Amino acid sequence: MRFRVVVSALIGAVLISSAFTGTAHAETSPHGANDWTCKPSAAHPRPVVLVHGTFENMALNWLKIAPLLQRKGYCVFALNYGGTENGLIQGTGDIAQSAQQLSAFVDRVLSVTQAPEVDIVGHSQGGMMPRYYLKFLSGAAKVHKLVGIVPSNHGTSLSGLVALGNLLGLTGPLTDACPACGQQIAGSAFLANLNSGGDTVSGVDYAVITTRYDEVVTPYTSAYLSGPGVKNILLQDSCPFDLSAHVGVIVDPVVQKLVLNELDTSASHGRVNCLNPLG
Repeated sequence: MRFRVVVSALIGAVLISSAFTGTAHAETSPHGANDWTCKPSAAHPRPVVLVHGTFENMALNWLKIAPLLQRKGYCVFALNYGGTENGLIQGTGDIAQSAQQLSAFVDRVLSVTQAPEVDIVGHSQGGMMPRYYLKFLSGAAKVHKLVGIVPSNHGTSLSGLVALGNLLGLTGPLTDACPACGQQIAGSAFLANLNSGGDTVSGVDYAVITTRYDEVVTPYTSAYLSGPGVKNILLQDSCPFDLSAHVGVIVDPVVQKLVLNELDTSASHGRVNCLNPLG
C-alpha cells in the first residue's frame, strides 16, 4: 500500500510541477480542447465536456485525455470552475455555484456546435458535481452520458481530503478555504440532498470508473452509483495489476481506454490489452 501511495504522489508531483513550470497553465486550455470551430462528426455526434477535480484545473487535469479524444475525432471542450479567474487552484468553491458555471459552459458548447447533447467526462469532484447540474439545473435534457473517473458520488472521509491535499502539496484547514471539500465529506447536507430520491435521473446514462487503490475517495466503492442506466467499472477487473490511485488514473492509458469505450458504445469492445491499451 505504501508503494502505491508513493507512486500516486510522484505522479501528482510531476503534474503539479508541470503546471508551475509553464507546460500547463490554469488559464490555458489543454491541448486538443476548446477548438470552437470544431463540428461534431457522424461518428462522434456529441461534443465531450471535460470537468476537472478539486484543487486542479483544466490544463492540469486533462493533459493526456483531451489530446487523445481530439485525435480520435471528438470535439473536446474543457472549463475551469470553482476558483478565481486564471487561478492555478480551481474546484474549491460551492458545488452548486460550480454546477451553474458548468450549465453556462454546456449551453455555450451546444450553441456553437449545434449539437443536441454533450457527453461529460469528469474526474473526482468533476464526476460528481455534474450530477447536481443534471438533477437541479435541467441538465438532463442536454447530456447523453456522464462518465465519472473516481467520482466523489457518496463522499469521502476527511482523511481522504487531507490525503488529496498532501498529494497536491497543499496544507492548512481544507474546509475553511474550500467549501467544496466540506460538501464532499460523507454525510454532508449537500450530498444528502444530491442523493435523495436516487442517484440518477432519467434520460441520462452513467458510467463510473474507479480503482481499488483510491486513497482519496474512501472507500472506493462510495464512487459507485445505483439506478437505471448505470455501469460501474473497477479498473482492476480489467487489469488486476494496475496500481493507479486517485491522481494517477488521469494519466493511466488503461483508464483512457475505458473512457473511450464508454463514449463509443456503438463499437464492440473486447478485453482491454493491459500492456498496450491504446494500441
